[in-house]
Parts: sequence; structure tokens; C-alpha cells
Amino acid sequence: MTSAPGSSTTASSVKLKLTLEGPSGKTAPRLIEDLLRYDPANTFRNGRNVLTDPPPHVVDDRPPLPSVGPNACRHKYMTKPAQSLLPPLDARPTPNTCYKVASFCNDCRCHLDLFVDFRGAPSRDRPCPNQDFPLHHFRYVSSKSRPAREPSDSSRGHTREEQHRFECSSPCCPATVTVSLKSPRLTQDHVTLLADPTLIKERVQREMDAAPERLRGFPIAEPATVLGNVKQYLSDAMRGPEQKRLNANNKRFLTSLGEPCRPVLEYLGFKSVEEPTDDGFQRFWQLPQVKAVEDGVQYQDDLSVLVDDVDKELMVLIDGLHKASSGGPHMIRAFHPLPSIKDFERSLGSLDYDKIPSARRAVDLTAEESPFHAGLGALPDFSDALLVFAYERQRICDPDNRPYYFDCLQELEKQRGSEALQTKVALMESAGEISASDILKAYQYFQISPTQKDMDDEYIIGCYQSRASAAPLQVESARQQLRVIGIARQSAAVQSVASNRISTYEEALIWLGAEEATNDDYIITLLRFKLEESSADLPLLRRAASLIADKRNSLAVRHWSDSANAGPEEMDVGHAYRRLGIEDRTLEDEMIVTTYEIRASEAPAQIEDLRAALTAIGKEKNSQRISAYLQTGQVADQASSEWPVGLENIGNTCYLNSLLQFYFTVKPLRDLILDFHQYEEEATPESLRKKRVGSRKITPKEIERAKKFAYELQGLFRSLITAPTSAITPERELARLTLIKSSDEENYRRRSLTSSQGRPNLGELNGVPIHGPVGPPALPSAMDVDSDPQGERVVEESQSDNASEVTLVDKPPPYDDEDTTMENGGERYSNFVMVNADEKRQQKQILEDKENHPPKKQAQALPPTQDHGQALHEAGDSKVNQQRPPRADETSEASDAFRTNGAPLTPPPEVSEQPERPPPVPPRPSAESTQKPVDELELGAQQDVTEVIGNVLFQLECAMKADSIDSNGEQHDDIKRLFYGRSKAHIEAKSGPRTNEEYFADIKINVADGPRDIYTALDGAFDVQEVSLEDGSFPQYTSIAQLPPILQIHVQRVQYDKESKKMYKSDSHLKLRETIYLDRYMDSRDPSLLEKRRQSWKWKEDLRRLETRREALGGTDVDMSVPDMLHLTKHWLEDVRSDDKSDLTIKEPGMSVALADEAEGVRRELDEIDASIWDIQNKLESQFADLQALPYRLQSVFIHRGTATFGHYWIYIYDFQTGIWRKYNDGYVTQVADPQKEIYEQDAHYPATPYYLVYVQASRLAELVDPVRRELQQAPAAQQSVDMATSADWGGTGTGAGSAMPAPDGTWDAQGASNVNGW
Repeated sequence: MTSAPGSSTTASSVKLKLTLEGPSGKTAPRLIEDLLRYDPANTFRNGRNVLTDPPPHVVDDRPPLPSVGPNACRHKYMTKPAQSLLPPLDARPTPNTCYKVASFCNDCRCHLDLFVDFRGAPSRDRPCPNQDFPLHHFRYVSSKSRPAREPSDSSRGHTREEQHRFECSSPCCPATVTVSLKSPRLTQDHVTLLADPTLIKERVQREMDAAPERLRGFPIAEPATVLGNVKQYLSDAMRGPEQKRLNANNKRFLTSLGEPCRPVLEYLGFKSVEEPTDDGFQRFWQLPQVKAVEDGVQYQDDLSVLVDDVDKELMVLIDGLHKASSGGPHMIRAFHPLPSIKDFERSLGSLDYDKIPSARRAVDLTAEESPFHAGLGALPDFSDALLVFAYERQRICDPDNRPYYFDCLQELEKQRGSEALQTKVALMESAGEISASDILKAYQYFQISPTQKDMDDEYIIGCYQSRASAAPLQVESARQQLRVIGIARQSAAVQSVASNRISTYEEALIWLGAEEATNDDYIITLLRFKLEESSADLPLLRRAASLIADKRNSLAVRHWSDSANAGPEEMDVGHAYRRLGIEDRTLEDEMIVTTYEIRASEAPAQIEDLRAALTAIGKEKNSQRISAYLQTGQVADQASSEWPVGLENIGNTCYLNSLLQFYFTVKPLRDLILDFHQYEEEATPESLRKKRVGSRKITPKEIERAKKFAYELQGLFRSLITAPTSAITPERELARLTLIKSSDEENYRRRSLTSSQGRPNLGELNGVPIHGPVGPPALPSAMDVDSDPQGERVVEESQSDNASEVTLVDKPPPYDDEDTTMENGGERYSNFVMVNADEKRQQKQILEDKENHPPKKQAQALPPTQDHGQALHEAGDSKVNQQRPPRADETSEASDAFRTNGAPLTPPPEVSEQPERPPPVPPRPSAESTQKPVDELELGAQQDVTEVIGNVLFQLECAMKADSIDSNGEQHDDIKRLFYGRSKAHIEAKSGPRTNEEYFADIKINVADGPRDIYTALDGAFDVQEVSLEDGSFPQYTSIAQLPPILQIHVQRVQYDKESKKMYKSDSHLKLRETIYLDRYMDSRDPSLLEKRRQSWKWKEDLRRLETRREALGGTDVDMSVPDMLHLTKHWLEDVRSDDKSDLTIKEPGMSVALADEAEGVRRELDEIDASIWDIQNKLESQFADLQALPYRLQSVFIHRGTATFGHYWIYIYDFQTGIWRKYNDGYVTQVADPQKEIYEQDAHYPATPYYLVYVQASRLAELVDPVRRELQQAPAAQQSVDMATSADWGGTGTGAGSAMPAPDGTWDAQGASNVNGW
């Protein structure tokens, strides 16, 4: 299925940005080198972080952005033994190993703690280095920082801290590294107070004035002496556990420190005490209480760590003073710290790594290095083998940037000229690897920019065709360049044009390097030589030979072509995987076969070459399934009694398959459906009179349809339990009943009478078959209002790994400009929605511009003539008639409908609603539209995926007997008890508090504004927001009055872009949690809970204000912060002033100073904002940490990959009994090897995003969910033949599921349909 025009441009553009940086990594020596270079106190605000950011890409000789500040310190880290846990000599790490290297810089006094932990993943039992991984290769995971703050005696932490976490990329190594960087303990104010000569002199003079006789002749202490005294006191405190104290009247103490230094002493843990004496009182200073260090035990308490840190900093300060002065007393150190570099290397397993011979003698790592070493995460002293290792790790971890890493390897090979690197580069080139330079040259060949925004595949192919027609002799060169672009863009269309590159006799001669006069024997020699060079060119060689043989009528060339067609030589397995575009050699056999089918459908001319690749892979894997497929064209089907059954895609039904699989895992629902005859509604006059679902009465026709749906679902469930195959095909009738609401059946029946025969479908939209829920037609621009409106066309896309289902993720936020009202007494709202405040603001913005919105689809579908309108009006209560005025008898029923998150409790198909606002002016009908009957199917085809869920639950309730009836007449049953909760809204109105309770089937959360945590997203549905009532605006918040056992969360991703007048899907990451605690959202009588919620709302308001201010100060139009811009302007003014040749004159001499002061002020404000934001975020994170009485476990994650109008769905379901995640992807059910990466993390380039989540009450897991129930039964041979015949009609391989009741009124035609894979 192809996307809409232009829809592939964005994805392709992302992949061809040559400066794109992805999840690359770095080796352990590179990490150590970056630790020595990274200075948090001297970084560019908008520059790269050398420690955590990928290295800058160097393309086309453009200089990279600086990675460290101009005044950054190259650290000289020294180890603090009393705080370290160092690896024993020659010891290998075990699953219980954890190392810590605590160090300080001997220049800038900052502190660094390096933690290396091997305890996190017991299944990874081969820590690096080992035979396969000579070094650790670390990938950055996350960061956490605390901005600047003032220290105090009550808060002795570092003024600035930041943590960075890395993980080894080896699948067998459990190592994680946490780097903790901390600012000096002694601030500049502390140092000034202690060591400023003027302040020292003032202190001495003060004491001499108080006791001149006692201190007469006592010298004024030098700054180094004062610092030495403090260090001596701290050293005494660390020597033993006994309490030590210092006489406050000690001469040395009075003349060096005295009372003025009390703030520093108290900060360091000194305590002032007084003791009575004969003469009065004697004052003492108790030294800090430091716990003694024993063998193998580190300093643990904060005070001991503080004293040890300051002791080391004082040593650095004293050495600095001695170096600055030629004379003065020199302190003899009792302790000489050792450099930390060896401790770093031993902890990270990189001690004595393999170096090039010259580096073993001496190497200056401080010299300017080639940026290509950093690109590979390597160092200049790496041996050739380690450089190749670093290259391979980068290309595996960051495949999108493989061309750049190949560039780095090529450049380093040129610099070294080593045979090993030359061989590696040659092998990669022969395998078809391309470099970033190759890509850039290819684009330049066609005179186009790789970052051009409006460039799609058609544009590139057009450039190639124009170049080929203008210069026929250069067509071969043009195709080579086109091939490079096709590989870089991962575009099958471009590669297809490039590969099918011989279409004429002249092109065949040019490609072979022959001429018109070249004889046939030499032509055959050239053909053989080309085949030896690359077997992948065999289809082209056959094409060239065939064209030449036809033109010359040459039997010899024809014979060579025929013999080549007998079959290629066996393909190398590595080349086979590359030929099919498969990087993961652990891929399952079914997925390999599916990939082969996709490639074959994309390039049918290359099918024999692709078949040779599949043959080589099957032989290497010794795969019976691949072998059977090559012989029969079908993958051998195997079923398991301990594994779920897949559901084949019958045409854009991947979402339906995911939903049905989820329902099957809900044990109470599955048992109910399997024994449905016990719950079936009898539909007597008495039961019909009382039966209300979704706050409205149900008709007998609806009940009969719903019961039919329940029994179809029962048939499917039975097949999922007993099927002898690994996948089955759902019945068409079940799909129809699930996807089409009862009110739309009439429209589809009408449509079926006029539709042409063809593939079975749900109808047509603009002449294109509809096979599942689809998105709304494209919104017309403002200029199209008076033209014939065209719905968005559903077109087929070539099947690929990332899918092709034309299904809308969810509907955009509703355009509703009516005020929210509530009746006194808390009975109901007329328009209550449980949405978050951010979405509310977006809706308000849309309403303010509502005149520019296109008309609603119902308005576009109105019949153009009165005759049509009258016929539809008489037809009944179908949704087409929504524009007619409501009848008196249905007005009250419509207003009684419970609403949660803007949607009815369950879909009320038969009830027409009042228009939310006057309908827009309908477009003028064209001549064509007046001749055709109204396209009523458009209304039925607009359901989003959440409407399908509502339709399922609605039908099940309609088909069931009620257990009881609530006070509003609503039916109670097992469905409502399983899936529905009750929310309670509170409004603090002027007339008094108002409340309202209502049912909800799911909670809607918004991720349109950027990535967020699941709690942050849920907060948006329950936090306070302003609502408008008849007497003003008042705060409203929502709580949960009753939790459902099965909690469903709808992630709203489709939004409306007012500028483009189009819908778009937000791919922002939603950080999921395995367990969530819902105590914080409950409607509790405990006033402390509400107080906690109110406090968090206040913090969030403060956070929004701070983030708005930070955004205003932190960025400009030139991608530079305001302080950096001011500094840059200051430097420019100074350069102009000092340039004698400049024609400019600066008249304001103080302008540079004013700019510097302003820049510093803004920077200070930014630091204060960062500190405040950090504090608020920490408070919010811990506000509800103690509330864990209501845990819910994540059980299902519905996934969508694609855009707002097309894409593919699958579902992950967790098995609590076996502890594994399974991926249900249509007919394939597979175990998820790495759930953290596949489910909880998100691909940055083409993300598969969660859009529907299911959490289950943790205390009832065994009772509520059970994903596997299998009772295999081998069907009789005759029955298998029938099943296979039914399957063949659909093009599937599974067993028919459910009863085979025909659809009424010929909705489905009798012809078969080709199965469309869910890819």
C-alpha cells in the first residue's frame, strides 16, 4: 500500500540527513578520554556535550561544532581511597560485582564518581572484555542533573551535580556505568573568606585590638597557612573516632580563622560549645565527627564524605598558592594522591588494551585528534583490530548512520595506510557499503540538496530521467549515483529504477563497456567477467545479453543468456542476507519468507536473484519451513498446545485482529462468550421495556444483531482454542459485525446493490474498496470550500515490514464551543469530558478559528436534492439523518447519555444527536455529484479504532441479560463490571460545590505536546482546569469513584494542524511503567489526599511559568541562547574597536561592559530557573510515592506505526504465568526477546507508538487474564478440505473461525479475495 503523495518525504528526509546523530556509542578508553575533557562548568549552552552527545559529523570539510568550552579544564583526576571500592588485581567481575572510583581534579577541584555495576542482568553472564568483545562498548542511556544552588550547613551537598548513565552494547555483558560529576565543595565565597589577604589582615587586627598584650608580635598568617590550618583540623578529625575539640582562644586559630569564619566552620561540621570554668565560660570548637574507615568499608555518611572532599580540595588550593608564589612555606604532604587513570581503566576493563606500536612508546592524547576517531568512539592509539571492532559496533548500534561510520573508517585507512584497514574497506565496498561522502556526491551529481524539504522519490527519479535524456552516454554513471541515493533513502522505488537500468541495445553496450564493432565472442567474455565480479548483477546481464542477441540475431549470445537462465551459482549467505535487506540473522523463518515476498513484489525482475538468496539462507539455517516454501510456495504451518494462535489479515484488519486477541486473553469475557447461551437476552416485551444500554432503549433488531455478533465471536474463540494450525482466518461476518455499527448497516446494504463485483469488502469510498476502519477523508483547504469535495483516497502500498493498514489511530479532538453545564444535585453534565488541560487549550484555539475549518463530513454527505433527502428520512434512524431535527421522544434520551472523555459510554447508533453548532454552508454540488446517489458509506467508514471498541462492548451488552438495573435505568452486567469504572467530577462554583458521577470505559491521555511519563499523561485527565458555567469560570477536577478491574487507557495522538488544515499524528514517546498505582486519583474522604493533589497542581502551574520563561531566554532565531548572543556581540564590539582598519566607530565605551553584565544576569536567571525546575520535578515525582495500595499491572499494549491516515497495528500481551511478552502481529505470534527495547523504548526515526494500553488489577491477575488456552483437535480430512477451500477464497492459510452465517441482503459478494498480509 502506498502512502498519500508527499507522505514519504518526511521519513526519507530524516534518513538522508548526513549530520543526523543516533544511538551510537563509545569504547571504554574513549569514555575515559571524554571524562578527562568534559568540564560541566565550561560548556556551550547550545553546544554538544562531549560526554553524552554523539560526536559531531564532519561532512564536506565543514568544521565540527566545539564539544568543550574554550576555558574547559582537562582534568587530572586523583583517587580518593576512603570513598572508593576498587577492583582487586587480576580479578574478573561476577554477577555480584560493583566497582566505584571516587576522584577529584587536581586543577579545578571538581569531583567525579565512576560506578561500574555488573549486577543488573543475571542472564548476561559474559562481561567484557572477552573473545568477541575486546573492550566494553557503551551506549548513553539517560542523564539527571541538579542545577546550581547555594550550600549551607543544613544542606551540605554539592552546589551542582549531574549523573550520566551508560550501558554496554554487548548482548552478553551486564555492565552499566554511572558517572556522577559534582562541583567543588568549597565555593568561591568560601575560599575568599578563608584566604583573601585583606580579610585575613582584618581578622588579625580585630583580635589584636581586643587583646594587644597577648598577641603582640604574632605574625599575620599567609593564605596558604590559613588553608593549611583548616586542613590540619580536618585531618585530625579523620584520624580516629574519638571526639576532638579546639580551643576557640587558641592564638593560631584566632589569627587565622576566628569568629568571622564561623559560616565556613559550621558548613564543615564544626560545632561551637561552651563549658563553665572558674572564670566564667570557655568556648571550644568540636571538630567534625568523622567515622573511621576500616578495611573494605568506605565513607558512607554525608559529613564524612564532605570532610574527605574538602581535605582534598584544600590540598589543591594550597599547591596552587605555592605555585603562584616563589617563596613562602611549603607544606610537606603526609598523603600523596595517585592518579585515577589506572583505576578507571581497571574498573572498565581497558587496562593495557591493544595499541598501535608507536602508541606503546608514547602518545599525546591532549593533541588535536582526527574527528573520525571520535566518530567511531575510538582513540588514536587503537590498533587496527580495535578500530575495526569500534566501527562494527557503531554500524550495528546506529544503522541509520552507517554511511558516516564507513566514511570514518575510510579516512582513518588513508591516514594510517595499514594493510588490515585497507582490506576491511575493500571488503565493505565489495559488499555494497556506501559512505556519507558517496551519498553527498550522488546528490551533487543531480544538483540537488540532500536536505531539500520538498524532495520525494518522484522528484529524484525525475532528475535522473532528465539527466539520462540530456546525456545518454552518462546514463550508466547516473544510474550508479541513483542507486546510492536509493540505498541512502531506503527507497524501494528509487532502487527499482536504478537496478532495472538496461532497456535498449545501446544501453546494454554502454553498460558492458563494448561498442557496436565489438564481436560476439568478446561480448560473451565481458558478460562472464561481469558475472564473476558480482552475481547480484545476473538479472541485468541476462537483460543485456537478450537485447544484444535480439539486435544482432546472435545465436552465441543467445546461448549464453539461456545457460545463465539455468540458475545462478550458490550465493554466499552473507550476501544473501544483504540481498534481502535483513540485518538480524536471528529473524524467524516466517519473517524471512515474508521479507522475501515483499522484495519480490517490489522488484519482480530480480525474483530469481532473490530466490537464490532465500535458498542460501534456508540451507545455512537448515530450515524445513524455508525449504517447504521454496517447493510449495507456502510456509509449513505448525501449531502448539502451549502457544497462542495468530489471526490472518483479511484486508486491512490488523487492528481488528489485535482487538480480538486482547479480548480472548480476558478470562471472564472468554468464559462468558464460550457459554453465551447462559447469558443470552430473551428479548421478551417485558425485558425490552426495561433494557437500556448507554442510557437509551434497545430495539429488538439491535438485540438480534448483537446476539449474532456474540455467537460469531464464540466461534472465533473456539477456533483459537482448538485450531490445529498456528494461525486461523477470522470470518467475514465477524469482521462486518465488529467494524460496522447497526445504524450503518442500512447504508451498506444500499451500497451493495450498486457496487461492482470484486474483492469482498465493506463498501467503497470514492471508488476504492473499504476493508476495515479508515480515517476521515482529507480536509480541504480554505480555497476548496466551493469546489467538489474529495475524500481522502485509500491507495495500496507495497507491503513492507512497517506496515500498510489504512486505519485512523483515533479521531482528533472534537470542535466543541458549547459551555460546560451542570445541574444542581450532581445528576449529570450536558457536556462533561474527562480530558486534560493541554487538550482543552488546543480545542479552544481550534474553536477560535472555527470559521476556517472545513465542513463536517456529515454536512458534505448531505443529499443534493430534496428527493434524496426525503428518501433517507423515511428510511429510519440511520446516522445519515443526523442533520434532521430530533424527535420529541428522543431528546431526553440523547441528553441522558453518560459522557466520558467526550464520547458516549457506548455507541448509541439509533439516536440522532442535536448538532453541536449550526452546520457549515455545504459545498456547491458539481455536475457529477448531482447524477450519483449520495455516498452514504463515507459515514460508516469514518469510525476510529476507539469507536470499534465501543461498538464491541455495546453489542455484547445488548445481547446479554441484565443482572440488575441502576437508579438511572442503566443495565448492569459482567461487561460493565469488567471494563467500566465510575468517575466523579467536582466543580467549585460560586453557588456551591457541584459533583457528577458517570461511567467511563477508558481514560484518554494526550501526548501531542511532547514526550511524557505515563503518570504525567494520566495527570492531565484528572488535574484541575477551568470550566465555563452560566455564572462564570470555575475550577474543575476529576477523581475516580470506582475502578474497573480492566483499566483501558486511550493515547490520543491525532491532532489538527490549523496552518496546514490537516490532521497529523504525534509520535511523542510515552514512557510506560510496568506497574502504576492509582491511589492518587481516587475520590477519597481523606483530606490529605486532596491537599496533596492541590499542592501538585500549584507546582505544575509554577513549572509551566518557569518553562515558558526559560524558553524565552534560552533560544533565539539563530539557535543560540540569549547569554551566548550577548557575549558574541560583546566580542564583536571589542574586535571592531581593536581593528585599526575597520570603518566602524564604537561611540559608547561602556557598551561591552553593559553587554557582559546583562549576559551574566541572564545566565544567573537561567541557572536559578533550572534549579527551581529541578526542585519542582523532584517534588512532583515524590509527592505520591507513598501511595501504593491500588497497583495495576501492564497487560496489553496496542501499537501503531504510520501516519494519521495509514499504518499498521499489532499488539503486545504479557503472560503473567510464564513472565514473557508476546507480539501478536496478524498471523504471527512471537516472543519478545527484549521487551525493554521493543515495548518500553521508542525508535527515534520511524517510531512504533502505543495508542491503547490495558492495565489489570494486580491483586486479581490469575482471575482476570489468561492468554493461552489450547485444546488441539485434528479436524477430519473432509473438514480440512472444506476449511482450506474457505481459506483459499480469502487467500489465507488458516482455519475458518466462527460460524459461517451469510451476511444479510448480499452485503458480501460471493467472490474470493486475495489475502493482504498485515505488513
